[in-house]
Amino acid sequence: MSSIRFVAEVTVIGSWTLVKLPKSASAKLPSRGMAIVEGTLNGLHIQVALEPDGKGGHWFSVDSSMLKTAKAKVGKTVELDIEPSRDCPEPKVPADLKRALGDDAEVQQQWSAITPLARWDWIRWIRATSQPETRRRRIEVACSKLKDGERRPCCFNRNQCTEPEVSKNGVLLETTGGGTV
Repeated sequence: MSSIRFVAEVTVIGSWTLVKLPKSASAKLPSRGMAIVEGTLNGLHIQVALEPDGKGGHWFSVDSSMLKTAKAKVGKTVELDIEPSRDCPEPKVPADLKRALGDDAEVQQQWSAITPLARWDWIRWIRATSQPETRRRRIEVACSKLKDGERRPCCFNRNQCTEPEVSKNGVLLETTGGGTV
């Protein structure tokens, strides 16, 4: 696949700083769901997980270190040149899930046997709720299903945004002028 070049604005939703891809750039990706890409942001090499916005597009979070190194600022545009990555990086396992996985050797073994992309799916499904009780229950269900040999969560819409702090009902909140609408 050839590289996807575009400019996008660095915006903010709540405490999150992010870059939302133009629809034309997202349309060139192989999936409406999460996609791992690598390339450059203002010349800085990046490998990021693009989260779906719930409307057919994608976005990714940028931290202060990335902004500083790329000489990027909120409310300004950045130049990106990306392509789907051949490698899927390991997701960061949240502490509560890590504890639950460590409590059962069979579950830990199955977790280790599935692909990094499958692990991303489980984590995205678990975090797609703002309710602590629902999250706790999803971790229990994930461990039970993994123990039963299931490799991915069922009935999970991979095309929805799974970050409750920046979305509502699986759709990324709108931004404008570098801030939240």
